[in-house]
Amino acid sequence: MTTEHTAAEQNNDELFEHHAFTADKGQAPLRIDKYLMNRIENATRNKIQTAAKEGSIYVNDVQVKQNYKVKPFDKIRVLFEHPPYEYLLTPEDIPLDIVYEDDELLVINKPPGMVVHPGHGNYSGTLINALIFHFENLPNNSSDRPGLVHRIDKDTSGLLVVAKTEQAMTHLSKQFFNKTSQREYVAIVWGNMEDDEGTIEGHIGRHPKNRLQNTVFEGDDEEKGKAAVTHYKVIERLGYVTLVSCKLETGRTHQIRVHMKYIGHTLFNDERYGGERILKGTTFTKYKQFVDNCFKILPRQALHAKTLGFIHPKTGEQLSFDSPVPEDMQQCIDKWRHYATHMQ
Repeated sequence: MTTEHTAAEQNNDELFEHHAFTADKGQAPLRIDKYLMNRIENATRNKIQTAAKEGSIYVNDVQVKQNYKVKPFDKIRVLFEHPPYEYLLTPEDIPLDIVYEDDELLVINKPPGMVVHPGHGNYSGTLINALIFHFENLPNNSSDRPGLVHRIDKDTSGLLVVAKTEQAMTHLSKQFFNKTSQREYVAIVWGNMEDDEGTIEGHIGRHPKNRLQNTVFEGDDEEKGKAAVTHYKVIERLGYVTLVSCKLETGRTHQIRVHMKYIGHTLFNDERYGGERILKGTTFTKYKQFVDNCFKILPRQALHAKTLGFIHPKTGEQLSFDSPVPEDMQQCIDKWRHYATHMQ
């Protein structure tokens, strides 16, 4: 299995490690610039080739050029003369929609389009940049992210809890790890779901060919993926799409997006997983125009973290929060509802 990690560890030669990969045992010969393009988000071929020319790409501790062919079990590192930008946190005066706050924690309603923490291609304008501007001395999580107990994707909107003290960080992180927190998402998915409710189980891991995607692996091989469970329930059938509620039992990266694609109901306008194309419906031109208009109204995957529940780390009180479906997603639902009515 390909392994990846990002670190801010300084080498003896004053370089910083940004990425590290170990090639699969079945890796076919492939130019390293193409290999890295499939594994580093927001990396262009030109950027990777420049890194190679500058001597920043190492295979088995030897500098290589961009035309090096990756082989099975190659240990690949990308090094630069400065720390990874995501570790150079800059406070930014970005407004936050705070739903709840006390001395231990706060709950934020994140807008779509906001990245949760700095990463490759997104070094500013993130939730973390805003948090460290508005709050001092936030505790770091195990990945050195100030305040973060969990995260949601850039284009997913909705609720997040942020820890303000070490005690809160430890207590809340345990709740998420032990699956005692409650999280419900609302999604628009392609197709008319056959069952009114159900449970999706399947180990989720990195896609072997497209490293920017995750996928479901059959069986329970922990080397390929981690166990993931999603419970879904139909809220409303809207013709060629369905409005569903998804409750997470686990919290894997892209879990709802991957599980829904796995059962044949990719999220509406989820570009990374193929939902930005017409997957259900007619061939009429007017229908295509209608869907294109929906894509313009909702230019992101149709996913909203609607409810969040957990036990307060200090008082022991059960807290529950609910956030309204954001305007762009609600407009899209209304258009599909109107369309479905006229289909009958």
